Amino acid sequence: MIKRTLGKVIQKQLHNFPVISITGPRQSGKTTLIKKLFPKAIYVNLEEPDIRLFAINDPRGFLDTYTDNDRKMLIIDEAQHVPKLFSYIQTRVDAKKRMGQFILTGSQNFLLNEKISQSLAGRIYKAKLLPLDLEELYETKYKFPDINTQLFKGFYPRLYESKINPQEWYPSYIETYIERDVRSIKQITNLNTFHTFIRLCAARTGQVMNLSSLASDIGISHVTIRSWLSILEESYIIFFLEPFYKNFNKRIIKAPKLHFFDSGLVCQLLGIKNSQELSSHYLRGALFESFVISNIIKSHYHRGIIPNLYYWRDKTGHEIDCLVKSNNKFIPIEIKAGKTIHDDDFKNINYWNKLSDNKIKSAYIIYSGDEKQKRSQGNVISWKLKPKSSDFPI
Repeated sequence: MIKRTLGKVIQKQLHNFPVISITGPRQSGKTTLIKKLFPKAIYVNLEEPDIRLFAINDPRGFLDTYTDNDRKMLIIDEAQHVPKLFSYIQTRVDAKKRMGQFILTGSQNFLLNEKISQSLAGRIYKAKLLPLDLEELYETKYKFPDINTQLFKGFYPRLYESKINPQEWYPSYIETYIERDVRSIKQITNLNTFHTFIRLCAARTGQVMNLSSLASDIGISHVTIRSWLSILEESYIIFFLEPFYKNFNKRIIKAPKLHFFDSGLVCQLLGIKNSQELSSHYLRGALFESFVISNIIKSHYHRGIIPNLYYWRDKTGHEIDCLVKSNNKFIPIEIKAGKTIHDDDFKNINYWNKLSDNKIKSAYIIYSGDEKQKRSQGNVISWKLKPKSSDFPI
């Protein structure tokens, strides 16, 4: 089993909260992690129809059955299937006044449900387990290939633990997600149209979100587009990078950028058949940008830190791919898919620092080459650089 950084965070917070939630996409390793961390805990999976029916019809009896030992923790896997359980869990938690009573996992962000959030407010620690980040792969002594091979492979744990070919694994993952999870979230009558929608989203990875364009290409309403985007976001397939809003007396772009959490999934959705084909694909630069930003986000969440990231673009063409807020300062990061860096690549960073009166000396260009360089205008670092290192302390 690949050691997950989040494991230490969960074990620490178990002493501070009666309930721990772990959400993340399917196959990100949630069940494997909790079973490894807590082998003596009582485990139930609400994916099993009879267990789920028991919890739906008799939530009090369900909890009585599986919490008969006061000293044992109860793990409820795929807890989003029975939201009415959460009010009963609140009652148990308040009565026993003990930390580490429940662990709840879900492949959808069930904590977006307002009733659930109210029931467990102040009682729950919210953790996210996403596909592997680079730091976790470093711990496995994994030998990083060239960037195109890595982007094509993606970062789901099963691909590494079972050494499965991405072309064999992703099609099944996509079909399972569409047929199973989408229908459990919303009643979508035309799955073929939704399939097209996901592929069109993949073709827009790394781009500013344009609802009108997407709705026009598919032939459905803005309302439906927003609803379907929320499904992908709720299921941790995509995320939105929000724009930095401070005006600086310039007209700025205010729509978010669409990104996918996993590059391998995007390759499959785009019909890319191998890493050689990716090397000349028109979306390679956008895919590399999504990969870098998603890795920063994943490494934050896996260390128990809520990421504070933005992008900035004005309507004259100046842009910073990623701004990381750290100690009330914004660290600018430019992302370049090429293997060679020129002085001209720092022009947007220089413009941003001058415009924002940014006094911070930390600025980075992350590129697809292998070397690291310290330049007067900022630091050039490789995509392979271990996060949280002295060269990239973010």
